[in-house]
Amino acid sequence: MYNRGIRGATTVEQNSSEDIYAATEELVAEMIQRNEIDPETVSNIWITVTHDLDAAFPAVAVRRQPGWDFVPLMCAMEIPVEGSLPRCIRLMIQVNTEKGQREIQHVYQRGATVLRPDLARQKQL
Repeated sequence: MYNRGIRGATTVEQNSSEDIYAATEELVAEMIQRNEIDPETVSNIWITVTHDLDAAFPAVAVRRQPGWDFVPLMCAMEIPVEGSLPRCIRLMIQVNTEKGQREIQHVYQRGATVLRPDLARQKQL
């Protein structure tokens, strides 16, 4: 068994708790579905936001997923690099799995598809 990182990113239109929760729920749900993740196999999740998002903790949206109440979560601020993608939420789910690196399905949604266009085009399971 390996500990693999599954990356995901999305953007929001506004710095509001409603937008942050909705986008994060959509992102984590697709990451779970595409990678067949059971919360018991997750060691932790790192969540970062850009400096322009401070209306809510995206971790709240992850906790709304059934069975995810004991998964360790950490929120942090992304390095504020000039010209970087605004209003962006990034996740890295660390999961114990038998899947190889090439089998992992990373998820890039909304405006975040520009971050990794090669991965954003991955075929869904």
